Amino acid sequence: MRLLTTLLILTLMSTLSLAQTPRKSEHVSVNGKQLYYEVYGNGKPLIMLHGYSLSSTHWKPYVEDFSTDHEVYLIDLTGHGKSEAFKEELSIASVADDLSQLIKEIGIESMDAIGFSFGGDVLYQLALLEPELINSMITIGAIGTWDVNDFPQYLDSYTFENIDQFEWMRSSHSSDEQIKTIMEQFKNYTVLVSDEQLKTIKPEVMIMLGDDDIGIELEEVARVRKHLPKSDLWVLPNVPHGAHEGENKPDFIKIAKAFLSKE
Repeated sequence: MRLLTTLLILTLMSTLSLAQTPRKSEHVSVNGKQLYYEVYGNGKPLIMLHGYSLSSTHWKPYVEDFSTDHEVYLIDLTGHGKSEAFKEELSIASVADDLSQLIKEIGIESMDAIGFSFGGDVLYQLALLEPELINSMITIGAIGTWDVNDFPQYLDSYTFENIDQFEWMRSSHSSDEQIKTIMEQFKNYTVLVSDEQLKTIKPEVMIMLGDDDIGIELEEVARVRKHLPKSDLWVLPNVPHGAHEGENKPDFIKIAKAFLSKE
């Protein structure tokens, strides 16, 4: 399952050592909101975006590998982690706009990007907002279009009353109130990238999927591939939503670094 299967994996990930120390971390005010980010390493900028209801800590076990070649930015997207809690209805386009403004404040003019799930959907919106900003991007469990209303079972179970099933969330976010707001806003998770919009996306995109990710329909994958000007598709057999995790992590790092290093 797109979200719930990932949550089980993340329970294990929360026990990993997150010993890396950022060389910079700060809150920045954008569009009337406080967003938080951390920076690691040196080199070509690479932003790494987490899934919905996660935080930038999701990517910390990957920092050591990617920061050898990149200046890695771990960002808590709008409403998540150390960023300010949601103050308005969730909109993936609005989250992308917040991210765009943050990147301008930081002073990044050109970058690579990796986005998992929600983070991947945000990247598609960012590529539409800022056509020249992203050189290459990798999306995992995301093709830019998704509607939670197609999965009512998620809405039924994903409530604060069931927080004991999602206890790891308390280590990702600053308060129960923030967690409640994230869960309440999930009902507004809907985003569509049209055929014509896909044709305008300039970065080269690697779409990474597990073939057991029931939240991604193959017809939609085919549509995206048909209309994206430059894309690669990597489908992993017998793998759920978090295709970059667990035993797949070494291959993901190797292939992702090779993809991002292409001129």
